[in-house]
Amino acid sequence: MKTIFSSTLIAMMLLFSPYSIADDHAKSKDYMPSLITETPLEGRNLAITIVRKTVGTIQKDGKAKHRVRDLYAEDPELLMRAVELVNLEFKIIAKANNYWREDD
Repeated sequence: MKTIFSSTLIAMMLLFSPYSIADDHAKSKDYMPSLITETPLEGRNLAITIVRKTVGTIQKDGKAKHRVRDLYAEDPELLMRAVELVNLEFKIIAKANNYWREDD
């Protein structure tokens, strides 16, 4: 279980760019005023942002985030875990936007 949690946390860090370490003003900006998006692509981008911001909330040390990049840079399984996290967030956004309708 500990391995899965560690792997997931490392994979989430994959989604952080060097620009994720921002000043306090940028951090306080509401990056998610709504789950409603105009297109599925906007929904996907929002899902990525949610995962990135979650990692930033958990791991505030930018240097630590950069150190773990070597761990997942060559590990396709960790990359797939990062994709799974985005997919989970996108599923919520898709449901909120009724992107997929079930036939009654």
